[in-house]
Amino acid sequence: MRFRFLTSTARNIARGSGTYVGISVLANALRELGHTVDFESPTRHFPVFTVERLWFNLELRASAEYDCTVGFDMDGYQVARGAPGSPHVASLKGVIADEVRFERGLTRLTMSVQARCERLHVHRAARVLVTSRYSGECAQRLYGLDQFPTVVPELIDLTAWRRRLEAFPAPAHAERFTVLYVGRFYRRKRVGLLLEAAAELRGEIPNLEVRVVGNGPCGDAWRAQAGHLQLGDTVTWLGDVSRADLAAEYNRADVFCLPSVQEGFGIVLLEAMAAGKPIVAARAAAIPEVAPHATLVEPESAAALAAGILALYGSTEARAAQAAEGLVRVARFDAALVAKLFVEAVRAAF
Repeated sequence: MRFRFLTSTARNIARGSGTYVGISVLANALRELGHTVDFESPTRHFPVFTVERLWFNLELRASAEYDCTVGFDMDGYQVARGAPGSPHVASLKGVIADEVRFERGLTRLTMSVQARCERLHVHRAARVLVTSRYSGECAQRLYGLDQFPTVVPELIDLTAWRRRLEAFPAPAHAERFTVLYVGRFYRRKRVGLLLEAAAELRGEIPNLEVRVVGNGPCGDAWRAQAGHLQLGDTVTWLGDVSRADLAAEYNRADVFCLPSVQEGFGIVLLEAMAAGKPIVAARAAAIPEVAPHATLVEPESAAALAAGILALYGSTEARAAQAAEGLVRVARFDAALVAKLFVEAVRAAF
């Protein structure tokens, strides 16, 4: 099949985050299966991402050159009725109307505009795909869909990821108990709760280190919070890192932590599982679907987060058991398997 992928998500990890990773891994997996995938992304850039996204969509035109056009999130809403013989699929990596609930100010305003466009997208498309039942429920409720969307989960290239993990081992003399967070710095990610948990755990885990990968709008506020909590060298801010450095960070970690209260899926959970790491995460959104074996704690609670980390710190057996279960579970999300599910879902739109 010849696929046309429409996305205004930045095609790099620093700005595109898990959305970019999911789309790019899917494209590569489809090519490995013998399909053709062409990308269309913004060529004109604006300081405000929503303006860039709207301009990109206004310039799009329907095309009969492809067997199927796939628009990610809101992208493609203007051409979603498609060209004759070329169905249009709306693939939601998250539900913007759900994400916007956790934002404020200008970000909330601009994301609300995107959510209205995404609503048009899913109603105009021949088929709607989501990455989790949680996202499907959100899309159906918030966008008024008559039918439940088709669930095609996120994916991970296990062969490439494991090769990278082997090539970039942890430092030989890392002796601290390390908790790792990876993700963009949005309010809904709740990194502030992890900082509060770290302050609470200093007395219980004397050699604790929290390593934070990522960047984003809340970065200054969270760094200020760490200073107020006098966390000092307990927290290491790594910023945006390469995939090689990211693999080394997963290898270095004893526990992966995701305090987020809104995840349409959470590719970082797959990365942690594939690295053989136990996970502490909020029992919220799609997280229990993706990682039911993890140590899931009450959301919005630093004390619960601290208790979950402490429980794993105190039991090497529990860490090993959870890691082993994660290694088995992540196999169902391997890129080749999920790409085949994606093709089957798309063909149902014909």
